[in-house]
Amino acid sequence: MRPSSQPLCAHRGGGRNGQISRRRGDVGLLVARDVRHWDLGDLLLAKKRNVSSPNIVLPFLGNAISLVTKPVRFWEVQADLATSLGFSVNYIIGRFIVFIRSTEISHYIFANLRPDSFLLVGHPFARDINLETSQTIFVGKYLSREARDKFRDDYNLFSTGLTKLLFDFPSFTFRNARLAVERLVEIFNDCATQSKKRMFEGDEPSCLIDFWMQETVREIAESKTVLPYSSDVKIDSYPFYFLFAAQDASSSSLLWAVTLLDSHLDVLQRVREEVSRIGSSKSDILISAEQLREMKYTQAMTHEVIRYRPPATLVPHIAMKDFLFAESYTILKGTILFLSVYDHPSKDRFEPERFSDDRQEEVIFKRNYLAFGAGPHQCVGQRYALNHLVLFIAMFVTVLDFKRHRTDSCDEIMYCPTICPKDGCSVSLSRRCSRYPNLTLN
Repeated sequence: MRPSSQPLCAHRGGGRNGQISRRRGDVGLLVARDVRHWDLGDLLLAKKRNVSSPNIVLPFLGNAISLVTKPVRFWEVQADLATSLGFSVNYIIGRFIVFIRSTEISHYIFANLRPDSFLLVGHPFARDINLETSQTIFVGKYLSREARDKFRDDYNLFSTGLTKLLFDFPSFTFRNARLAVERLVEIFNDCATQSKKRMFEGDEPSCLIDFWMQETVREIAESKTVLPYSSDVKIDSYPFYFLFAAQDASSSSLLWAVTLLDSHLDVLQRVREEVSRIGSSKSDILISAEQLREMKYTQAMTHEVIRYRPPATLVPHIAMKDFLFAESYTILKGTILFLSVYDHPSKDRFEPERFSDDRQEEVIFKRNYLAFGAGPHQCVGQRYALNHLVLFIAMFVTVLDFKRHRTDSCDEIMYCPTICPKDGCSVSLSRRCSRYPNLTLN
């Protein structure tokens, strides 16, 4: 199979329900063809023509009940079904879905992403401190203390709504989430208005929206006309997308970092030794970019946290056109594809050494590291996310001692909507250093 010129997926509106159809074809010709990474589906299907799926599927509902009541078990079963071919199928509330476990098949899908082909479907303490960070970096001083509090409440409503069924009725969780999004957009719109005023006046940028606005103001001045993407409404949508990507995903990584440090004391000790060699909490000086680059082991640990517990374990997309998926199969319009990003040699072992200079698995198994996507769907904020996590780990282990309150099921995965430990990572904190550092951005 060669890469198709046909668009794959786009938004979920319209069209008949998707499904997998079987097409007749001579798969024996595979032997005579050049084998490239996108031929994996053909090679697998040459061995077995039947796609794995659950034995029992209810009319219309499909397996929606098990997906809602036991989501972790649902995806475990779907992954087991995908063992032989690298993908499996199911049926959820009127739609066929395809779960993709194979790294190579995932790369094939990612490689075909285009604007007209695919559309991405879209712990209180850790979330709150992470939200403070995100707000400051994205919109800075344009949010008052009162606005930050309202923002936090509305964002929590929005985030909760992502895990619920789409019942848009008064007092239902989804309705509350939809209304919260409208209020969040208004807040961002006000931030964009304030930023545009400052940038037109020639002030220095102090947050992400300022840098976007500064460039937009420059282009407006050069073109001497109002550009279609320069309205406050257009610009305020970008910080919202970044916030959604950064907030829930980074909160998940913060929690898993603490969880894994607590359960791997040898890793914790090595991180503390490395950070102490590079700087001191008594200096009251922010960690520099150069110091960050020197934290080789902490960076390796950060990469392994994200590999071992990718915040977004699945990357759903919806087929907008019939698409030749393999020699004998076509994915029809409307099918939902779930791409798993958790596929790596000895993937169930937590080993920061994978990313050491000696092993260099980030190079050897680069194609398996899909936590940030691949191809056109590669996360533009991945460097920010990694640096953010390295800084958090370095500061957290330096100034605090912590002890996890472990229970029998505390390490089980919970969706909220990204993954986090079932207990929310309950820990006792105490000061480790003689005094807390006095840090400021000014």
